[in-house]
Amino acid sequence: MGTSIFLAKVFGPYCLIVATGVLLNQKLYWTMLEEFIQNNKLLYVGGVIALLCGLLTVVVHNVWVVGWPVIITVLGWISLLKGVWVIVFPGSVPKLTAYHLKNPPLMAFRLVVVLVAGAILTFFGYVNG
Repeated sequence: MGTSIFLAKVFGPYCLIVATGVLLNQKLYWTMLEEFIQNNKLLYVGGVIALLCGLLTVVVHNVWVVGWPVIITVLGWISLLKGVWVIVFPGSVPKLTAYHLKNPPLMAFRLVVVLVAGAILTFFGYVNG
């Protein structure tokens, strides 16, 4: 459980801060995202970072249980798969991102899910850990 607590203390605040920042500054972040996906070098670096973070998380915490630690595992696998996708299929990234940018409710829903996951992880990492 020590690894779960440690990762909850890292991923919880990270998710809370990122989701809150994007939700409060959507127009700015949408513009940055549009610019980001047009820059192949940044896209590649982002894919490498996502892949590395996902691999590290899955290697140290591939825990499939009924309970809050599974959130960490799911985040790790999402990061890993996103990294693979961005590196292997970079041409599809702008198309899918454009679809999400044209559907603000979908983006808002995803951000709220990240916010809730962050709140749960922060609670179990700091308050209940």
